[in-house]
Amino acid sequence: MRILVIIPTYNERENLKSLAPQVLEIDPSIGILVVDDASPDGTGRLADGLGEETGGRVHALHRAGKLGLGSAYVEGFRWALRSTEAEYICQMDADFSHDPKFLPEMLRQADAEGVDLVVGSRYLGGGANVVNWPIRRLILSYGANLYARVVTGLPLRDSTGGYKCFRRRVLETIDLDRIGSDGYGFQIEMNYHAWKAGFTIREIPIVFVDRHSGTSKMDRKIIGEAFWLVWKLRFTSLWGRPATRRDTPPR
Repeated sequence: MRILVIIPTYNERENLKSLAPQVLEIDPSIGILVVDDASPDGTGRLADGLGEETGGRVHALHRAGKLGLGSAYVEGFRWALRSTEAEYICQMDADFSHDPKFLPEMLRQADAEGVDLVVGSRYLGGGANVVNWPIRRLILSYGANLYARVVTGLPLRDSTGGYKCFRRRVLETIDLDRIGSDGYGFQIEMNYHAWKAGFTIREIPIVFVDRHSGTSKMDRKIIGEAFWLVWKLRFTSLWGRPATRRDTPPR
């Protein structure tokens, strides 16, 4: 397994049925890790079945309940580092808002051009790549990303997006034990620590299409967390130490 795609799920059975084959057909060295939060619709059982059908190319982590997006990714990253030798570890949503057709270009940027973190950006071009969102939500998201960029200095137009490809060394360097945010805040935090550790980050344009089925996971708590997180990151960068492992040599 050279490439691992981590997909967190909660009630995504119907989407996962279609998404997993499309991801696997991109490259024979791709594997999938489904991190399922005890979905009542049987998403976790489906992931186990896909593992058997694909000869072990799909793996599943079963969690006790709905524990949050950030912790799902952190558990997935730890599993990837512990249980695989994957050089590229990607993350994407299960609902087809992240189209698998953009994954090959993300991998090409990481592999052929040596980019450490490739971010699929909704806002290269001003937000025209977002489909089926009401204008109010688009303005909220675009404004949140502008706010994060101004406060932290993070050089990304889309720091809250969840479609990414990490080189393994990025996740080996970031101290995952110190990542405590969830939702959009988690995405900002991971990008920020990768940037502060000196890794190269590049955005590529994607078309983001609102959910095929299921329910949105955004709520006021997630938005509020992201609002305050950017100031925490800013102050930590001035007076604290970065969230990197102490035994990792500086870049």
